[in-house]
Amino acid sequence: MTGTNRRHFMGYIALALVCALAATAVVAFRAPGNASAETVVLTSPFTEAVAKVRNSVVGVNNYQLVSSYSYGGGNDYYSPWDYFFGYGNGGYGYGYPNGRNGRGNGRSDSSREVQSGSGSGVVVEKEYVLTNYHVVDGASSLKVSVLKEGDTEATLYDATVAASDENKDLAVLYVPGLPLEAVELGDSDQLVVGDWAICIGNPGNGEGSIMTGTVTAGIISALDREVASGSSTTDAYGRKVKSVNKMIQTDAAINNGNSGGGMFNTAGQLVGIPNMKYSGTRSSMASLGIENIGLCIPVNEAKDLISKALGADVSDFAGAENPEEAQAADSTMVGKPRLGVSVTTFNGAEMTDGVLPNGVYILEVEENSPAEKAGLKPGDIILEANGTVTPTFEEMSGVLLNLKEGDTVKLKIWRPDRVEDAAQGMISTTGEDLDVEVTLKVLDAVAQ
Repeated sequence: MTGTNRRHFMGYIALALVCALAATAVVAFRAPGNASAETVVLTSPFTEAVAKVRNSVVGVNNYQLVSSYSYGGGNDYYSPWDYFFGYGNGGYGYGYPNGRNGRGNGRSDSSREVQSGSGSGVVVEKEYVLTNYHVVDGASSLKVSVLKEGDTEATLYDATVAASDENKDLAVLYVPGLPLEAVELGDSDQLVVGDWAICIGNPGNGEGSIMTGTVTAGIISALDREVASGSSTTDAYGRKVKSVNKMIQTDAAINNGNSGGGMFNTAGQLVGIPNMKYSGTRSSMASLGIENIGLCIPVNEAKDLISKALGADVSDFAGAENPEEAQAADSTMVGKPRLGVSVTTFNGAEMTDGVLPNGVYILEVEENSPAEKAGLKPGDIILEANGTVTPTFEEMSGVLLNLKEGDTVKLKIWRPDRVEDAAQGMISTTGEDLDVEVTLKVLDAVAQ
């Protein structure tokens, strides 16, 4: 075969290959309604992941009590402990540490429970659902809604908060009897800009919402976006604080009701929790023409809270009521090592709108006691004992009962700048946090 003929022959082969590929392409993209044609099914990179996790995304309904009051007589407020009055910066506050209050004679009230809001959640363990704190905030009761394929009405399951972190805007719900499988948790630290993002939630969610299980997709637009928390953010002791969280930005559509749902990668792993969106409806964004900015909490920020919820005793989820009367912290500690203080539970955050902390308020300090030697003073508020937050007397007692004489208890306290009358709760609304170590000792008597 000559060189010229060889080139012609190779040209024929190349032409035949091109024609064969073209024919294959035509077959692959023929209309699916043509039953006689052989079809090639082309799927998106999201199909398998969505099928894997979609049924594990639920609705979360927040119910709150709406009350009305009528008064048939005057007011008989208890004084001076009923309400906490603050007088400017550094002023004095007067308030009953237990937050006791009384209204006038002849009051009647009625209340009813209504659905106040709704959002989404993701099953992260059998009978446990991860969601946003703001979705469950203020609820008198919570229900998780599940709308199965083909059903017209959602099935509702009672839920309680097993663990929460208002600063991170996260909460884990315990939902007994929830028959759904848990999703796999991914590693949000491994995300890079440009990764696919799949968001699943219930925009406009309610009982039986037709928008249940809405799927949107986009990419990771940015990482570590610093976003200030809302004005209601509080620290572990109930004080209002301004905190900044690092968020994942995505252009996947996030709408009202998506909060608390899931942002997944293409492997079906949960990597973020949709939290908020920016849109052109906000005046600051409208002037810039900004749209499609959604923000999600990295799932790694939720892992400690999930572990805390799973390790808790389910019988404790409802919480315990605070005692209504002042009580001596050491009244049950005769013959046991004690601090040497008289205290009461102090609901400072409730009475001062987050200015003062919740904790254990010191009314008196015994002479020559371990507390006095360590420098504790009347008016101090104990916030933690050996790393345990102590919003109530019972919480602190639980720590002390496990200690013996000679043991050291590490206390974190809040000390007011000024104390006019500790017994009457007359302390300044400014102060500082201090760390104090107290070596316990057996005391024969209990201060009354």
